[in-house]
Amino acid sequence: MSASETFALNLVRFIRAPRDAVFEAFTNQASLSQWHCPRGMAVADASVDARVGGRYRVVMKARDGSTPTVGGVYREIRRPEFLAFTWQWENGSMAADVSTLIEVRLLEKNGGTELQMRHSGFPAAAARDGHRAGWQSVFNRLSDLVDPQGSAGTVTLFGDPRSSYTRTVRMGLAEKGVAYTHVPCAPQTPEVLAINPFGRIPALRDGQTALYETAAILRYLDESFEGPSLQPVMGVTDRARCEQWMSLVNGHFYDAMARRYVLQYIFPKGPNDQPDRAVIDAALKDIDKQLAVLDAAYADSDYLAGSGLTMADLFVAPLLAYVEAMPEGRQLLAGRANVRRAQAVIRQRPSFAATEPPRG
Repeated sequence: MSASETFALNLVRFIRAPRDAVFEAFTNQASLSQWHCPRGMAVADASVDARVGGRYRVVMKARDGSTPTVGGVYREIRRPEFLAFTWQWENGSMAADVSTLIEVRLLEKNGGTELQMRHSGFPAAAARDGHRAGWQSVFNRLSDLVDPQGSAGTVTLFGDPRSSYTRTVRMGLAEKGVAYTHVPCAPQTPEVLAINPFGRIPALRDGQTALYETAAILRYLDESFEGPSLQPVMGVTDRARCEQWMSLVNGHFYDAMARRYVLQYIFPKGPNDQPDRAVIDAALKDIDKQLAVLDAAYADSDYLAGSGLTMADLFVAPLLAYVEAMPEGRQLLAGRANVRRAQAVIRQRPSFAATEPPRG
């Protein structure tokens, strides 16, 4: 295959860090060990001999225990603006005699660094395209390392802080210990529509990765970052129950507790701009039934799925906090001792206090 028949991947990324720091991250063994793999993986081992003709090797470790391994030779190094090196997988579908070339240019721009990367020599478009998401994720980790804001320079959450779903994701970020930037905004705003074509909140950007839908965002965060798992770590039944409760919130609880109850008080739509009692009274009947189901689920544990906090609890807790704050809330919860106990436990978590929505 001639050079003209191969395929190339071109990526540009702005990083808020000095060019020297970015160059050092590419050529220093200790630094490379901290970022040179996609989110959800770790660098198990790395060796770097950053000189022309010198070799590097990176062993990555995935959650499933596999160890994708890549290595190559430095072809050109001009500190701090350019380096070129070969890239060859030792295992996987491209391991058989396929060596590609990476060229990295670093330009000083807007107080930071513009990283221009050309990865060329792919034998097919599919092989090239398969590397695109991986490199974007790797650059997210690079930014985490060298940007003074850490992951807050890459991870941005869009959503009204009063939204129970936005709070669910914010609690998840706090539980994982992920620094992030929060952009308060309402549904259907341009920032949200740029990510979610349906305009609902929350929405998330992690570098070039854009996501919407609360459960999808939480799973991405959980599998991309270190910290306690937000999903049951053992047991098919517990994982299924976690899915069950999130589905119940989306399909039933939110409609009764938020849309037909809480929001009736916040945005009254009844006669004379008063809350619509008919809508509220019908919602109260449904909420009472839902609380009975939750009370039974909390009978033997402070958590809904397994022995610790999961995404299921993060979905439910913000809704229950709103219900309790409403005029009929205390009466609704009076006979639900298990729900009150579990809610008291989650209220003690720093993630709950840190995401308390503004009043009014």
